[in-house]
Amino acid sequence: MRFEQALVQVRFVAENAPAPVSVFVADDHGELVAAATMDGAAPDTRLNAQRKAYTAARSDARSTADLALKAREDAVERASFDPLFTFFQGGVAAFDGARRVGAIGVSGLPGPEDDALARQAIEASGLSTVER
Repeated sequence: MRFEQALVQVRFVAENAPAPVSVFVADDHGELVAAATMDGAAPDTRLNAQRKAYTAARSDARSTADLALKAREDAVERASFDPLFTFFQGGVAAFDGARRVGAIGVSGLPGPEDDALARQAIEASGLSTVER
């Protein structure tokens, strides 16, 4: 994930969120590239956004929502996950062609809205939410 792409994602989320949120954009290892917490966002949204991006960047799923579905079906697999992984919606992997280049986590809205905003931010930065 290039820094410029991460900034586009952060700005997109800040400009389009219907309420205060936190956003965390990570590289393909789940490490910080850019982040922001909007005025009025609950303090716990910071860590939630970070964990969502980390999970989407490091797991084999395209999103935290997809990972939750996968884990629901297999208790043994669920027990083997990285303890920092989360299953809350709003973490989405970003792809440049077939390569996962990072992920974004959005927290502060209902899960489906966090997820939709994350996906829109990825597309706004010129990346994709699926391998191509």
